Amino acid sequence: MIPRVLTVAGSDSGGGAGIQADLKTMLALGVHGMSVITAVTAQNSLGVQGAWELPVEAVRAQYRSVVDDIGVQAVKTGMLASAELVEAVAELISGTDAPSVVDPVGVSKHGDSLLATSALESVRTKLLPVATVATPNLDEVAQLTGVRVDSEDDLRRAAEAVLEYGPRWVLIKGGHLSGDAVDLLTDGSAEHWLRAPRHDNRHTHGTGCTLASAVASGLAKGLSVPDAVTAAKAYVTGAIAAGFALGAGIGPVDHGWWFRT
Repeated sequence: MIPRVLTVAGSDSGGGAGIQADLKTMLALGVHGMSVITAVTAQNSLGVQGAWELPVEAVRAQYRSVVDDIGVQAVKTGMLASAELVEAVAELISGTDAPSVVDPVGVSKHGDSLLATSALESVRTKLLPVATVATPNLDEVAQLTGVRVDSEDDLRRAAEAVLEYGPRWVLIKGGHLSGDAVDLLTDGSAEHWLRAPRHDNRHTHGTGCTLASAVASGLAKGLSVPDAVTAAKAYVTGAIAAGFALGAGIGPVDHGWWFRT
């Protein structure tokens, strides 16, 4: 049977990030994508104009509906909005026999807040401990741990700070640094440094969602964490290179580049 991946995240009406990016990524990488929508956003290339979270009971019902009947080989989380949703999703994941990829979404590409400040402690103490892989960017590392990353040398310190909260692996995304796009994957003992050339393309909306979904897709296929992350990095690098203009602002990465190469 085709591997099945469940994304638990918010909807992006512009189609570049969130649930929409997750499902496009999963299709491109040959797994069956399923969704639990946690919030609805009014969002386009210019930013987020509004966001409305769903009730906890609606999120829980979606999750149970999919997992209890269809089953999953991996779970990926994105925008969870509130402490109540974070804690409910963490509880659901802890009872699911499948690897989980936690993208601790804090703000959108445009700087719009997608997580209540009151939910940060729940992310630290409830969600990160059930993660097989956590995939924070540098802003999210600072938000969660207080560690500021200004250079590649700081990535190891950032990873150690996130691992303190209990994920098995952490992927610190160094895309906001200058120079090559450098990420660090570690479980506290083994280290994997992933490098890719930086493409001169501002149309990068959805990179974080896409990367986490690609990692989850690899895990669902039975890849090890390092192999899943390496494959995901290659896919996202191609998607960034092919990112295209959409609307008047920042366009999305191209999830379909895989089919045309």
